[in-house]
Formats: sequence, structure tokens, C-alpha cells
Amino acid sequence: MTHASASRARFTLLRNELKSRKLAGYLVPRQDEFQGEYVPTYAERLRWLTGFSGSWGLAIITLRKAAIFIDGRYTIQVQEQVDTKLITPQHLVDEPPTAWIARNLKQGDRLGFDPWLVTADQAKRFAEACEKVGARLVAVDGNLIDAIWKDQPARPMAAIATHPTQLAGRSAADKLKDIQKAISPNDAVVLTQPDSVAWIFNLRGFDVPFTPVVPAYAILHAKGKAEIFIAPEKLTEDVKSHLKKIAVTRKPSEIEASLKALGKKKASVLIDAAWTPERIRAVLTKAKASITTGSDPCTLPKARKNRIEQEGARAAQRRDGVAMTRFIRWLEMEAPRGGVTELDVAAKLRWFREQTGELKDLSFETIPAAGPHAAIPHYHADEGSNRELGMNEIFLIDSGGQYPDGTTDITRTVIVGQPTDEMRDRFTRVLKGMINLSRIRFPKGTCGSQLDVLARQALWMAGLDFDHGTGHGVGSYLSVHEGPARINKADRTPLEPGMILSNEPGFYKQGEYGIRIENLLMVQEAHEIAGGDRRMLGFETLTLCPIERRLIDLRIMDDGEMRWLDAYHARVLKEVGDFLEGDELAWLTKACEPIAG
Repeated sequence: MTHASASRARFTLLRNELKSRKLAGYLVPRQDEFQGEYVPTYAERLRWLTGFSGSWGLAIITLRKAAIFIDGRYTIQVQEQVDTKLITPQHLVDEPPTAWIARNLKQGDRLGFDPWLVTADQAKRFAEACEKVGARLVAVDGNLIDAIWKDQPARPMAAIATHPTQLAGRSAADKLKDIQKAISPNDAVVLTQPDSVAWIFNLRGFDVPFTPVVPAYAILHAKGKAEIFIAPEKLTEDVKSHLKKIAVTRKPSEIEASLKALGKKKASVLIDAAWTPERIRAVLTKAKASITTGSDPCTLPKARKNRIEQEGARAAQRRDGVAMTRFIRWLEMEAPRGGVTELDVAAKLRWFREQTGELKDLSFETIPAAGPHAAIPHYHADEGSNRELGMNEIFLIDSGGQYPDGTTDITRTVIVGQPTDEMRDRFTRVLKGMINLSRIRFPKGTCGSQLDVLARQALWMAGLDFDHGTGHGVGSYLSVHEGPARINKADRTPLEPGMILSNEPGFYKQGEYGIRIENLLMVQEAHEIAGGDRRMLGFETLTLCPIERRLIDLRIMDDGEMRWLDAYHARVLKEVGDFLEGDELAWLTKACEPIAG
């Protein structure tokens, strides 16, 4: 059965289910009950139904129409993966789901959804859109995709593990005490983000690809022990002993009883409505708990890496830099010989990381993009799309590793053969943006949105831009995409010491090539500036790996940019070179030669 015919058959099954439940339509989000970017295979409901494999998306299926909503990362990918005769791709910003709902539902229609997969904020917006046309948003018992997905994979039951204090930097007991103080005057907070649960309890899990979070909810009380709701099969004796001192462990099915108990106590409960499933909000409301909405109290302290986590990040980046340097040398030798494919490259890079002896997993699926594939920012290589690296073409590789002491994320763009003048110009403008952001000093209270232009300035001066954010937060052996701070055109979260963010400007020429250069940065107190009168912050560059010199056009680099690049390469040679010898060290020495003269 072809993918298109499979989708048609599945749409028919879903629409039959809608009719049997007297529903006019149904929401199918990409996320699972934890709103994760990466989800276990049982939760890939959107992909099973439509074929779309991006990390964010939402489908609305009615009895006669269907739409799939995606953001700018996936405008090309969605066209390639879904049957557009069955389901119409819509840009999330140009026509948001709420607008589509108001246009396509009518008086008396019932739009169904799984209240565990839709957040309280989302449910409110969808309900308001339905009400505008006299329709109604209806929470459905059970998931309709699960009802028709006969060979749906089982839920994973990998055992979780403790994350030792010598790597976490602080004990779980100390973290819990801090959060208990932070949630006052509320009586309790419901944690629904798996990385918050993993961080607060010093645990790591292995159910989700690339991200060692713990798929569990927790209730932290202002007084007394916390409650954690997790399948008992996941708990080793070590984890049971660890949790016994700080929390009461309960089965996932018991969370509603605990939520109702909060209502009976007339407790004031804090929830983060942007992440909390609508079902949790609804149970608390029905139980007459007093609900306060606000940010997850673990988000900021988790992002502000402590001294031990900072040291771990440096060690992980150095280790990863050794693997990346060995890999790029291999690539430079092998790619011009021909016969090397994108999947070959991804496998080889994983092998180099495994040789460190510390790799736990990749931090996301490697993006090995050759030629025109590099113009797709979140390209996915598989057997169907796998392409050989061609001569005189750009090759972009975005990758990262999960190590016990840190999470890495790095993008390098190289040329196989000789670049065109246009390629060199665009690469150099991207490089200038990356350097300018790396070396900025900024006052306390500055947000990522105030710095974003630095990464775009050289591109803007040539009438160019890129459509993704410049940077995202990165966890400490947790999510490679961590909040709350980001570097983009809209973020309003002040940057604070200890936060780790990516710095990844790019340029993409559809159908031809793409360029992205990415280093990780850590916010630090800046050295005093002579004559300055206020506290300043700056960035420490963590990533250690040479940058492709053959793509640099020195004519549009200024002296300060060249000095920064030479200093960066000198540091790469010193810190990475200590772990290399022979031909590998000779290659790195040449790759790091000064360019400023």
C-alpha cells in the first residue's frame, strides 16, 4: 500500500469514528501528553495519519475538509510528505488554526479533542474560536487515533536513572526546598514538563529519542513531600531509594485523585497553562481548587546552569569538539572521492562521537544535508531522500550529542570541491553575524530579541535574511531545545549568567544550497569595561571546532572579525589539539592557521 492510499484509508476510519461519536471534526496535534518535541513512537499520531514527520504540527480533520498547520521550518517538508489532495497545508502564522476553525465550522458543530494532548491555553483559544460560530469544543474520552491505529506501538517502559549530584551540582532535596519557597503563596504547583521533573528530582529517562527526560507529572507542595506520578515498572531499587527521601511515588492513573484532593483542601494551585494539559486544569476546576496561572517555577533555575553544570558543559563541548574535528578531517578526505551519501556521513559522525566512550545518545536526529537539501533548515535524511555529496556543492551538517555532563549542538557548513563567489559571499555574511553575536557585551536585563539583529545585520545589508530564530536554550544532559530564553525577533526573557544558548544564523537558497554556522554560547559576567558605569554581561563560546576557511571571503571581513576568528581557532587548536596527534593534529593545525596576517 502506498503512503497516499494508506492516508486515505486512515482518514476514512477517522471520519467513521467522528460520525459514530456525533463529532464534526477532531484535533490531531503532533505532541504527546507531555508536549514534547520528541515523542515515543506510540505518540506519533500525526505522522501515522498524515505522513508528516516534523517536530511540530497540528491537523484538524472534519467530515469534509482537513488542514495541517506548520511553521516556517516545514513549508517545504510538508508539501513533500503529505497528500495535499487529502489535507491542505496551512502556515501557522498566515492562517492560524483558530481562524480556520471559525471559517470551517458552523452552528451546532462539535469539535473533538483529547484533553491530555492539548494545553489549557490552546483549549481556551480553540473553544473561543468555536463559540464565535456557535460550535463547541468537546473533550473526548480516549484518543480517536488510538481507537483506529490497530498496530500502534506499545508505550515504552525503559527504567529511569538517578543523575548524580556531582554532575547536577545540587541535590534534589536542595532544589525542592528552593522551589517550595518560590511557589509561595500558592499551596502547590503541578509540574507537567518532563525536563522540569527530571531536573528537580535529579533523574534521567530513556523513553524519548534524543532527550533523557522523565515522562512523568509531579505535584510539589509548599509543605511536605512532593508527589511524582510514574509507572512503577520504571523504578529501579536505586531510584526508589533516591525518591523515598524526597517524594511519594504514585502510579500515573492516580494523578486525578491527587488533583481532586487539592480541591477538597481548597488549595491554591499554580499551573503553567502553556504546558499543562487541559484535562489537569479541568479536574482542578471541577474539584473547586483555586487555580493560579504562571510560569513553571523550575524553568529559570534549570536554565541558569550552576558552577558544576558549567564545568560539565565545557568538558562535554571539548570532548564533542574532538569528535567533530576528526569527523571533518575524514569528510574532507572522503567526500571528493565520491560515493559518500548523507546517511553514510551521519553514521560516521555518530561513530566518532561513540569513540569518546561517553556518548549516551545524539541530542537530535543528525541533519546531513547535501546540495539543495541544505536549503531545507530541518531536512530529514532517509532512504528515500538520501543523496550523494556532489563536487562543488555545499554540505551542511547539524548535529549534537548527549553526554552525562552536558548536551551539545553544532552546525558546520563545508564545501566539497570549489565554491562559487556567491556561496563565499553568503557564507561570510553568516559568519560575520555569528561572530558579532559572539563578542557582544550587553547590560543586565537584555533579551534575546534585542541581540537578534547582530546575527542578521550583514545579511540585511545585502537584502538577505533567514526565517528561523537565531538561537535557542540548551539543557544540561536534558533537552537540546530548552526554554525560557531564546535569541529571535520576539523573545522577551532577560538573559542571565549560566544560560546556554545556540548562535546559528543561516542563509538558504531554495533548490540550490544552504548555509548555517552554529556555536553554543554561555552567558557570563563580562570583564569590566574601562569607563563603564554598569554591570555588563557577555558570552563565552563553548563549541570547539574549526570553521570552513575555503568559504570565507576576506574582502568583506573587517579586522575585528578576523582577529576574533583567529583567536577562536587558536583556542580550538589548544583545547582540541591536546587530544590529537600525528596526521589528525597536523590537519587541525592547518585548519586553524591565522587569516588576519
